[in-house]
Amino acid sequence: MIYKGVEFSVTAVAPGIWNWQFRIGDRVIAGKTEAKLNLLAIRRVQLRIDRELKKAERERPASPDPPAGRSSEKS
Repeated sequence: MIYKGVEFSVTAVAPGIWNWQFRIGDRVIAGKTEAKLNLLAIRRVQLRIDRELKKAERERPASPDPPAGRSSEKS
């Protein structure tokens, strides 16, 4: 499955136990979650992807100043 450009997998390992895995850049993040429904397990993985994407964005180096000629100030 793909969520926000991130491919992930969720597989049942026992009743109510799900393994999940996804990759952002070079990092592979994996884990387990407990949920009776597969859609709930999928939603939990999507929320985790959201957190990891936000974390990756914060860790990215700050972008340089905006290009010349573009000003955010109003006259």
